[in-house]
Amino acid sequence: MDYALAHFNMIEQQIRPWDVLDMRILDVMAATPRHPFVPDGFESLAYSETPIPLNKQFMMLEPKIIARFLQATNPQPNEKALEVGTGSGYQTALLAKLCQEVDSIELDEALAHQAKSKLTQLGHQNIHCTTGNAYDLPLNKEYDVIVVNGSVAMKPEAWLKSLTLGGRCVAVVGTGSAMQAVCYTRTEYQQWNEEALFETELAPLVGPKPEMVFSF
Repeated sequence: MDYALAHFNMIEQQIRPWDVLDMRILDVMAATPRHPFVPDGFESLAYSETPIPLNKQFMMLEPKIIARFLQATNPQPNEKALEVGTGSGYQTALLAKLCQEVDSIELDEALAHQAKSKLTQLGHQNIHCTTGNAYDLPLNKEYDVIVVNGSVAMKPEAWLKSLTLGGRCVAVVGTGSAMQAVCYTRTEYQQWNEEALFETELAPLVGPKPEMVFSF
């Protein structure tokens, strides 16, 4: 398979047409192959829009969704990012190239181990991976960028309070077929602006309460 051609087509036929025009995001995605992050046996689908299972419960996010998440949060080289749901580690690698430092949390121990191994092999040194439920882990620092890789039933205040002033968080909010990707920007100590990005459907992360369940 010609991975280089498939990668190019992913950028030109999937990501650009989905209103991703930020050259920093496009350049980083063009410079980061996706096939090393897909499970064995799925390499031929790495650059397609076909859903790719990571295990029996979780799927990889589509490249165009990741691209919109990154464009909305606009990570900068001097900023710190938090990723809720490491998954395959592909988006983690992109954040690591855009930010100064990335903390990533993954609930599934096997996925966390696989992602960390791949990221280490690829030479990423500014990523800190943690295994556990993101709802249960205390956050002892603030972040400029937070990406929640799944759907949450309501406004994700648990993480919004960890944003710096001017910090941005993107999450898919809603239940069933009524879900919307939203970017929150902290403007005051207890105030956040909300920007609706696009409609989508993602499975829920495991939360402490039924109404807070979300997936990716």
